[in-house]
Amino acid sequence: QMQLVESGGGLVQAGGSLRLSCAASGRTFSGTYSGYTMGWFRQTPGKEREFVAGIRWNSGTTYYADSVKGRFTISRDSIKNTIQLQMNRLKPEDTAVYYCAADPRYLADIGTRDYNYWGQGTQVTVSS
Repeated sequence: QMQLVESGGGLVQAGGSLRLSCAASGRTFSGTYSGYTMGWFRQTPGKEREFVAGIRWNSGTTYYADSVKGRFTISRDSIKNTIQLQMNRLKPEDTAVYYCAADPRYLADIGTRDYNYWGQGTQVTVSS
């Protein structure tokens, strides 16, 4: 089993920045499970959870939704066993609960919601 815990959410003005972090306990991303696929998703009330960014733990290859490309950066820290989401030039439409997700499989579609492990979510609110 793996537990994921997000942190770093909060309230920020439009144009500002936030950095989210996702820490894993239990199973780790390295070693036997180094093939992990990791992702950040977000959800607003009444809408489906949507893909924001993803990363392949082994290669570090990153993927982004068009809506955040050029503003958000996903990264991994293999020593701390965490992934981060640096969010710059935030917009009010970025307001959502942000979730970290992980799966030991190579997910061909990194934007799928079919991840085995999810965090509890952290609220990000961007005021105009």
